[in-house]
Amino acid sequence: MRSRTLCASLLGIAVALLAAAASAGAGSTLSSHGQLLNVRANTNQSSNWFGYNQGTLEQGGTLFNSITGDWTVPTASLHAPAQDEYSSDWIGIGGGCVDAGCTVTDNTLIQTGTEQDVSAAGQTSYSAWWEIIPGPSIGISMTVDPGDHMHASIAETVPDANVWVITLQDVTRNETFTQTVPYSSTHGTAEWIEETPLILGTNAGFAALPSLTSPVFDLATVNGHPANLNASEQMQLIDSNGSVIGSPSAPDPDADGFNACTWATSCAAPSGS
Repeated sequence: MRSRTLCASLLGIAVALLAAAASAGAGSTLSSHGQLLNVRANTNQSSNWFGYNQGTLEQGGTLFNSITGDWTVPTASLHAPAQDEYSSDWIGIGGGCVDAGCTVTDNTLIQTGTEQDVSAAGQTSYSAWWEIIPGPSIGISMTVDPGDHMHASIAETVPDANVWVITLQDVTRNETFTQTVPYSSTHGTAEWIEETPLILGTNAGFAALPSLTSPVFDLATVNGHPANLNASEQMQLIDSNGSVIGSPSAPDPDADGFNACTWATSCAAPSGS
């Protein structure tokens, strides 16, 4: 088991989100995805991430200049009564553990994905977004529904140029978003994640996790090659009591995808690729 202590730039995130909150007005609920804090040392357990994370040192010094991944937007339902619940699925470069022992962490992150939320009354909402830390997430004008097949890509225009093209495509609906943005990345990690985002404002803190169907991540690549996911790169999600509430499966047969199971201590791998 590998240490998964994620070094969080929470102060930077909070400053950016406070500015966004001021412009959004009272009563708005804002969330931030990305770098978050692992509360367990010497384990592969995080307080808000679960999925797969690769680091440059564990990959023999390889730097990450591009990443892709596909997933199915999960169906969200209320897990516990009388509370708002939030989740997101995304790919990203940065923000995770650089080495297998997690003695080195990455404090940059560029990412894109979908969000699946449930209100305390049981009303669901689905959306798309992109984000560069320490800024707040930026919504993408795109129709997103459960069951939609998403394809995401983040790639430098030229290696080490620190100009990135972010692409999020709803394959089911044939809708595509593309954004080119300058961003200084360490290129240190790559990840495919299901997350409980950070909530700012009323009831601030890590969001409560809804019940979700598996997003069935697939077609994961880094630097234009299959990701070759390894079970040692898994990360589980734990609650404030240290109990496991989210688990990724072993990799699928061609090691480029996996299932993610909420409110479970284990998760069966996809039978096909």
